Amino acid sequence: MLATNGVFYPILGLASCAAFIYMSFGDLAWDIGTHVRGPEMSFVGRNGTRFTVDGKAFYVNGWNSYWLMDQAVEEVSRPRVRAMLQAGAKMGLTVCRTWAFNDGTYNALQMSLGHFDERVFKALDWVIEEAKRHGIRLLLSLANNLEAYGGKTQYVKWAWEEGIGLSSSNDSFFFDPSIRSYFKTYLKTILTRKNHLNGIRYKDDPTIFAWELMNEPRCMSDASGDTLQEWIEEMAAYVKSIDKNHLLTIGLEGFYGSTSPPEKLNVNPGQWFSTVGSDFVRNSRVPEIDFASVHIYPDQWEVGAGLDQKMKYISRWLISHIEDGDKELKKPVLFTEFGLSDKTNGFDHSHRDVFYKSIFDIVYRSARKGRSGAGAFVWQFMVAGMQEYCDDFGFVPDERPSMYRLIKKQSCRMVKLSYGKGLLKTRFGKLCAE
Repeated sequence: MLATNGVFYPILGLASCAAFIYMSFGDLAWDIGTHVRGPEMSFVGRNGTRFTVDGKAFYVNGWNSYWLMDQAVEEVSRPRVRAMLQAGAKMGLTVCRTWAFNDGTYNALQMSLGHFDERVFKALDWVIEEAKRHGIRLLLSLANNLEAYGGKTQYVKWAWEEGIGLSSSNDSFFFDPSIRSYFKTYLKTILTRKNHLNGIRYKDDPTIFAWELMNEPRCMSDASGDTLQEWIEEMAAYVKSIDKNHLLTIGLEGFYGSTSPPEKLNVNPGQWFSTVGSDFVRNSRVPEIDFASVHIYPDQWEVGAGLDQKMKYISRWLISHIEDGDKELKKPVLFTEFGLSDKTNGFDHSHRDVFYKSIFDIVYRSARKGRSGAGAFVWQFMVAGMQEYCDDFGFVPDERPSMYRLIKKQSCRMVKLSYGKGLLKTRFGKLCAE
């Protein structure tokens, strides 16, 4: 009927035009904002206890926003990611630690064993490209010891449901050959992913500062640490067989295990922490591991202690691990999470200022002396309106002016060590002159 009155042909033409536009510009929503390229980056390398970029020392002042990929999936929440990266850049921060995993939960990257959601992968593509645009590098964590966002629990559940799992224990993630094989599939998929926005495979993209095998790995069923050690050795070697460009870390909390001498075991928050299956020095000595990671949570470790006692303890904790980096590991040490809970009795925001400054000062003194302590990452930053993603450590930086100034000051101190007299020629020059 439409053909007889001449309307059919214009409609067909419009439909063809619309199809062409969609096929040509279907990713336009992802491209908005990324057409402005950020500064060209080189890969971060390592020379002994120092990170390097283009042969010069590179020091880190970073932060955690674990939620970037999740919030980038939906167009309505994507501006939060951009706002967070903009805020980080304005504070002079250089690296953001975030999750590159989501297994079997809402907005899952890996929907089931070895099956991935392209929509979520495109969100991660966009996060990487957006980070580059703001001059921010990413430390991407690849799995979770905790159940949030799936974690090792989800891998074990999938294997058990498919009848291929050896055990329903969460720790079978580390020793079950089938699960280890599936995790390698995940690793290969991530490392070889080609970003749909720039055509660069992740393993070839210097925007990525480093990979982290797992957030806070523990293997409670083997206090000797042998099971976790074997897993680290196998997975680290596998990552490096695919990606020789990027640095690699484990994601440890920093606890000393069964092979540690008594003076190191006494640095642990308590005797129990030596039995969680991780072993800081032994694990971090693996040749394919480029730098060590440590977390700092005195509220969880020194329950009931006052601020002064917590400060004394964390000073000892930091200095002990920096000494390990200098003398035992000959590798950089990054304090990749630290925070002070706002749920502690008598909490005041000024306590955070004092606590964070103490950590920043120790790290800065280490870096200034060319020692292994090379940077620290606040846990965690949010943007306004994200209460559902916040915990008792998170905050919006520009809502806390004194903290904002403290973080910016630390950023400038660290980049001055990196660039020296060349600072004025970088994006930090104007920022640090203010």
